[in-house]
Amino acid sequence: MKKLTLLFILSFSVCQFALAQGTASSPTNPAQGWWAHITFLADDKLEGRNTGSAGHRQAAEYVADNFKRAGLLTAGTNGYLQPVRFRSRRIIEEQSSLALVRGGNVEPIQLGDEATFNMRVEQAPRLEAPIIFVGYGLTVPEMKYDDLAGLDLRGKVVLLLTGGPSNIPGPLLSHYQSVRWSILKQAGAIGVISIPNPKGMDIPWDRAKLARLMPAMILADASLDETAGERLAVTINPARAEKFFNGSGHTFAEILALANSEKPLPKFTIPASVRSTVKMATAEVESQNVVGVLPGTDPKLKHEYVVVTAHLDHLGVGEPINGDKIYNGAMDNASGVATLLETARTLGSTQQRFRRSVIFLAVTAEEKGLLGSKYFAAHPTVPAGSIVADVNVDMFLPLFPFRSLIVLGLEESNLAYDLHAVGNELGISILSDPEPERNSFIRSDQYSFIRSGIPSIALKVGYTRGSPEQEIVKRWRTERYHAPSDDLNQPLDFQAAADFNRAYLRIVETIANRTERPRWNSDSFFRRFAH
Repeated sequence: MKKLTLLFILSFSVCQFALAQGTASSPTNPAQGWWAHITFLADDKLEGRNTGSAGHRQAAEYVADNFKRAGLLTAGTNGYLQPVRFRSRRIIEEQSSLALVRGGNVEPIQLGDEATFNMRVEQAPRLEAPIIFVGYGLTVPEMKYDDLAGLDLRGKVVLLLTGGPSNIPGPLLSHYQSVRWSILKQAGAIGVISIPNPKGMDIPWDRAKLARLMPAMILADASLDETAGERLAVTINPARAEKFFNGSGHTFAEILALANSEKPLPKFTIPASVRSTVKMATAEVESQNVVGVLPGTDPKLKHEYVVVTAHLDHLGVGEPINGDKIYNGAMDNASGVATLLETARTLGSTQQRFRRSVIFLAVTAEEKGLLGSKYFAAHPTVPAGSIVADVNVDMFLPLFPFRSLIVLGLEESNLAYDLHAVGNELGISILSDPEPERNSFIRSDQYSFIRSGIPSIALKVGYTRGSPEQEIVKRWRTERYHAPSDDLNQPLDFQAAADFNRAYLRIVETIANRTERPRWNSDSFFRRFAH
């Protein structure tokens, strides 16, 4: 059975490749306009559209020009542009180090192969502190779950396994992982050493470690920095994590087995301290959100806005893989921006208008931690209370026929009614996230709007858990996600892209024309953020 499934996947991929190579430039390509935008945005000349780069600025100007051609009104603070200021940090690795100090002996931790510093955090130049293992390091009051109960974290660095108990609903678990530092800080911790659970890793460590040398960024607006007080942030290669547990009476293999069998994790002191030295280079950077608006027609509802988002940035130029150092980001996320542009063009060419106004927003710095959308949500260019919903598209991956739609946030608001209505109309299934362990709910720009109290969803081409389609997506992530191979030379199903874009437009139309303002479900945790 496994051999047959693998044969099907390989055969399917060959068919996809033939379709992509045969129709990308053909007049009969059903997604020709969409692909033309990607061809521009993912060209090597834009050098991967890194936040604040000349290539990103060129991409922003391209989006602004297309907004203008489509007849969208300017809605930035400088025409279509909303400039955003950042502080950039880049590690100088040859002057940095990490070690365990155990019984007077210093055990160096090799940067790259064994561990990486997270430069989104302002690392202490020098630090030495005791370590305590805290399980997942989570406190979830709604589920009466608390890894920190009875622990003294004052002045300590916590060691934790990423993820959390499977009995906690995916969106709730994702949210509490995103705010984990705020709770650890209140408990007295001064830093975090994270070990990813391999089953939740999209990118193999040997490739993921290459990103450690790229600049990280934070918003220059200090009020939006949620890492304040964190003096150490390190990620450990799970294949090399065992040494951290030496002498504790526990092993990492034991911890991982407990987690994967959904059993409680122990908490215990690690008989060692961590010693770090971090040297970094800093810079001031400016990048751009791009904002246009399609005015509504209803005398009352036109003052309400549905925001449609996709992130414009990618990773830029980095460590080469197979001789290629440009991380083009064709699917991540030139594809989503192309969907915005094609939607705007279609509406402009047909002069179609909706009852509510629609803001088209291409955000910057998603790859730096959702920073562009976070900035817009905190500094919207329309009255904050007038934004009623966000529909986000990020790396929707048209790799096989479009028969279903994954909706992140489906269970949280009554936008589900609109989605199911469109699904019934078009004959597609509407699915919840089949892989909640990946934390996709908090990993793209809709989450910035959710935290601002706005019902929001993100859309992807659908698949079910355990299906051949899921295996195709997994393989794409392993081979192309955040790699130079996410470029213009990859197999795609252009009919699936066209079908997705058609469903996307219909969803936006349905939400923008609904009579009542979207609202959170009564049992949604996120309704507490509503204004």
